[in-house]
Amino acid sequence: MAGHRLIDAAVTDLARHLPADAVDELADGLTETYLQHLSTGLDPDAAARAAIAEFGEPHVVIAAFVRQSPGRRAAQALVASGPAVGGCWAVAMVTGHAWNWPVPAPVRLALGLGFLAVVSALALAATARHSYRRTRITGAAGLGLMTLDAVVVVGAALLSLTVTWPLAIATAASLTRLILTARVVPRLLTG
Repeated sequence: MAGHRLIDAAVTDLARHLPADAVDELADGLTETYLQHLSTGLDPDAAARAAIAEFGEPHVVIAAFVRQSPGRRAAQALVASGPAVGGCWAVAMVTGHAWNWPVPAPVRLALGLGFLAVVSALALAATARHSYRRTRITGAAGLGLMTLDAVVVVGAALLSLTVTWPLAIATAASLTRLILTARVVPRLLTG
């Protein structure tokens, strides 16, 4: 820490909201800016205020990090892809008369509840503005989405009596989203 209470308070505020590696880098930059202002002859309080003003108030820095977080961006992409993939499956289910498939009611309920949980989690992460931690739920939601895509693809392959072009398109859409999500999720879970 820089040794000034205003700088220390700003870094502490950042540490409550952002990942440790980002806070370390931000603390270094804020400290350098503070020391630079001290070297121009400002007293410590004025140098600290000037450094924070130049660097950005903690809430502004946090909001910028949240806006650019990988979790938020991935959640936005997954939420945006949802209607297209869902529309493909709606057409495939209607043309394939899926209501006649022998799927037990508890399985249908579990899929529906799983879908609602995943969509809710992705919506929370995609709309985060001030909470970096909220964007981190994208990793778990991505795993849930991959599971749902896999279950629907395998279930349709096993239960559909014929392969129709809408089913082929829906399957391709889900598999594409599954593969793209699988590439991003490990970074979201570890980062």
